[in-house]
Amino acid sequence: MASHESRKEAIRKFKERKVLLGVYAVRCAATGRAWVGASRNLEAEKNGSWFCLRSGSHIERSLQDEWNAQGESAFQFEILETLAEDLHALAIPDLLKQKRAEWVAKLNATKL
Repeated sequence: MASHESRKEAIRKFKERKVLLGVYAVRCAATGRAWVGASRNLEAEKNGSWFCLRSGSHIERSLQDEWNAQGESAFQFEILETLAEDLHALAIPDLLKQKRAEWVAKLNATKL
């Protein structure tokens, strides 16, 4: 019975966790190149991006080509900026686009 209760508690905690939204970069240490994107869920974005890159199906061809040439160990996922949790839902898409554009310019990166 105790494991059933701990499972319920784990599920409750999972549902209550804060989802980070913001801007991230994928960087290649070997070449110094960077790709910048924005997401409503940064954790899921890393997992999804790495899955696509490992399977050779990432939508951004330049990133996929660099991954294929340099290998997974040359890449890192970096959170550049997170947004406040109390933003109005309608403001989020525009703010994410704006922040992504700022970071693309700042890092001279490719937009994801």
